[in-house]
Amino acid sequence: MSTIDAETCIRSMTIMGSGDLDELSRVVHPRATNREAKDEPPACRGQGPAAFVATAHWLRSAFADLTFDVHDAVTDGDLTVVHCTMSGRQVGPFVAYDERGAVAQAFPATGRRFAITQTHWFRMKDGQVVEHWANRDDMGLARQLGWVPPSPAFLLRMARATRQARRAAA
Repeated sequence: MSTIDAETCIRSMTIMGSGDLDELSRVVHPRATNREAKDEPPACRGQGPAAFVATAHWLRSAFADLTFDVHDAVTDGDLTVVHCTMSGRQVGPFVAYDERGAVAQAFPATGRRFAITQTHWFRMKDGQVVEHWANRDDMGLARQLGWVPPSPAFLLRMARATRQARRAAA
């Protein structure tokens, strides 16, 4: 196991949560790709640190106190896997995007806290993250934040938040 690769991957996650985004260029390769960006804003779908910074801004616009509590990290060759719990509090709308980059849905802020398990996969090159993908407990997130089962009032708030997000994106 390469301790340096595992530390680099964990550092990238810490930076995403902390907001010290200038440091991402030290740990993210110029040609890095986030395979999870398909549901994120168009700015997140590029390559390199700028796309990862866009993902961090997107997450932090919806979630305050974002932290990743690492349980395990394993490296084999150029691949590092990190099992963690992501936690925070929803303070802004969480906006999901479709494959064309248009707003698909927006989940209005609930102010609730959450903690969900995730597994992040990182491919490394030259000591930097060059590829990322993840398995997340999205249903657990939705339940903890009160998105499901939706109440009639929440559905109305969701429709309003989606309209506002679409206007802002236009």
